[in-house]
Amino acid sequence: MIRLDDNDRPPSQTRVVVAMSGGVDSSVVAALYAQAGYDVVGVTLQLYDHGEAMHHRPGACCAGQDIYDARTVAEKLGIPHYVLDYESRFRHAVIERFADAYAAGETPIPCVDCNRTVKFRDLLETARDLGADILATGHYVASRALEGGRRGLFRPLDESRDQSYFLYATTQAQIDMLRFPLGETTKPQVRALAESFGLKVADKPDSQDICFVPNGHYTAIVEKLRPEAAEPGEIVHLDGRVLGRHAGVMRFTIGQRKGLGIAAAEPLYVVGINAAQRRVVVGPRSALGVSAIRIDEVNWLGEETLEDAAARERELYVKVRSARAPVPGHLAPAEGGGVEVRLHGIEEGVAPGQACVFYADGEAGTRMLGGGVIRRSAAPFTALTPNVEMMARSA
Repeated sequence: MIRLDDNDRPPSQTRVVVAMSGGVDSSVVAALYAQAGYDVVGVTLQLYDHGEAMHHRPGACCAGQDIYDARTVAEKLGIPHYVLDYESRFRHAVIERFADAYAAGETPIPCVDCNRTVKFRDLLETARDLGADILATGHYVASRALEGGRRGLFRPLDESRDQSYFLYATTQAQIDMLRFPLGETTKPQVRALAESFGLKVADKPDSQDICFVPNGHYTAIVEKLRPEAAEPGEIVHLDGRVLGRHAGVMRFTIGQRKGLGIAAAEPLYVVGINAAQRRVVVGPRSALGVSAIRIDEVNWLGEETLEDAAARERELYVKVRSARAPVPGHLAPAEGGGVEVRLHGIEEGVAPGQACVFYADGEAGTRMLGGGVIRRSAAPFTALTPNVEMMARSA
């Protein structure tokens, strides 16, 4: 049975604002609450010029078609529906940071920034203004009550759809008002529910692209906003050899092998990016190994303070990429202040700008404990000169 709320409030006296993207997931969430007798209001965010987005390829989210689909679903369910113009907020909080990160040689995750700001800060405030008791979305993550009245986020039943990695920055105050009913379901079950509700979006394809990136060509946006990210520079081997030239650091990420534009006798990977010097550093796969990760902008959701958890070197599991399984490690105080994660093994392709997300353990359905932005990693570059080592670590 799908859990909609843990409180004792009668559904008819509980107002639920549902963030409706126009896709099948959020549409089913709205239908579930409406069917159960809740006072449901649908809200769709206009995040950028959706007229332009109509020219994007199928699979791009948040376009004009999605707003139309959300409105159609709301009419089918008999619930009020509003479209909110959040274009300026989205540009400042998401698109500008996205371009800044690539210009700095990092690999950003715009969905994290969108969830952290526009959706779960600004939209949640709007939901409160509408008198909502709950803000519900179609994310695949489980929300459950904890002892003491708080709520926690947990990896979902359908691990193939796990979106907890993108929600690590959700604060405790936000979690207490948010609900994620699809955390207890699978995608096939959701599509079957959409069919049973008679929703035309039942077979709608899932979004694949970053919503504001036409045709997946993110470099056009970055170059327009931060032209310095497209300035040419050197591609340098770890041993100091200059192997070629590149057309901008924005085209590279740590761990990248294809599209380097150089010829070599051995497979080479991007192991460092120095944006200030416009230098891309490459090396063998063995140079990608990372044993410690420095993080900042940490959102900690554990019972103790982050400082106490680091001081006692609390063990946990971490994800450094959304599609990877959690791996064991522990928190520790970082030199110069803050915290770092020390891995119990070696991870490859740990890229600055990505997220390091914490979990209580490595099991399915485990609790998510927050996370932070990867800024620097320690790798076993044992045979390098200090200058090349610094260059490779993208300090």
